[in-house]
Amino acid sequence: MSVELKTERLILRPFAEADLEAFAAINADPEVMRYIGDGKPRDREATREGIVKSRRAWDEQGWGTFAVVETDTSDLVGFAALAVPNFLPEILPVVEVGWRIARDRWGKGYAPEAARAAIGFAFNDIGMTRLVSCIHRDNTASIRVAEKLGMTLERETTVPEVNVPCKVYELNR
Repeated sequence: MSVELKTERLILRPFAEADLEAFAAINADPEVMRYIGDGKPRDREATREGIVKSRRAWDEQGWGTFAVVETDTSDLVGFAALAVPNFLPEILPVVEVGWRIARDRWGKGYAPEAARAAIGFAFNDIGMTRLVSCIHRDNTASIRVAEKLGMTLERETTVPEVNVPCKVYELNR
């Protein structure tokens, strides 16, 4: 499926094979990954598997993870994702909106800009009525992004597989 969303400064589109090196560099950064899953960076192979899984989701369901590209430079700067948070069974069934931005682009407002576009796609194009974001309890930057998006705290819990405390924010259409 070929979906492309444009914001003031960004282009959101499904991941392509050519995105591997840039995305692997983002996922290899310990600061970027410290609040993701078990907090460990991901290697090139894990990144490749993630891209393959993302492309499969687009093919099978018509939505998934968007590669986020800076319009001015054409650089891949991260992602905005629509995904089922299977790692947190207690909140299912639901779709999560998530974001990950390269550290050298932090503080530019790219995460809320990209997430807003993904949310608009979820609500207006797909017809979803509720989204959540599962955020590590200590990730104050992502909590601020969720609040900027108008999301409200739904619950605090622990991700069972990695025993990580998280806050679940929600947004209804």
